[in-house]
Amino acid sequence: MGKYLIKRCKLKPDLIDLESRSDVSTMPLPVVSGDGDGAYRRYFKRLLDAMIVLLAALPAGALIGVLALLVACDGHNPFYRQPRVGRNGRIFSMWKLRTMVPAAESVLEAYLASSPAARAEWAHHQKLRHDPRVTPIGRILRRTSLDELPQLWNVARGEMSIVGPRPIMKSQTGLYPGVEYYLLLPGITGFWQTSERNATSFHERAHFDRAYFHRLSFITDIRIILRTFAVVLRATGQ
Repeated sequence: MGKYLIKRCKLKPDLIDLESRSDVSTMPLPVVSGDGDGAYRRYFKRLLDAMIVLLAALPAGALIGVLALLVACDGHNPFYRQPRVGRNGRIFSMWKLRTMVPAAESVLEAYLASSPAARAEWAHHQKLRHDPRVTPIGRILRRTSLDELPQLWNVARGEMSIVGPRPIMKSQTGLYPGVEYYLLLPGITGFWQTSERNATSFHERAHFDRAYFHRLSFITDIRIILRTFAVVLRATGQ
């Protein structure tokens, strides 16, 4: 089914610009037909991923090493992996630098049980603005998105792409309303990651993913990659 939908996708010239918008739930989505940028989707996007991983391997590896030493100062493993849902529903282990305390899930359950406001925020966003699980060094890593650097390994393995939808957890599949996500490789960066992501609900992420699916092209990916540098410099992550 995924290959059939991708083969039939063709972009219209009057597509909306979602890259600087957060109110996507009220915006019309593009109409598609025909074959789309099939060659880039099937071949050259993966080639771009491989080139970026090769170019970034040495500097990113050195930076990850330094950051891992800082994270490990609390005596625990500096790396963290978690099952995430990939293309066609395939489960893979996504790598990150650890930004949370040990037994983070127990801490979260206790916090949500003691705070109805926090539980409502979690239900709406699937994240917390003031998350009690996050360590001091973890807050810095999250704000700068440097905790995502180990996902270059996932890209090298073909489980993720540099640009794509934000990977969702298995527990979130029942909350996710879209289908385009499952036709794409999840990305380190993307439409949602470079938007006003902290102001959007989890449900609204599907609109970003649908728009990216219909706009996927070499130019779109390059624009998102360039926007990512600005987002990292603004340190807007949570």
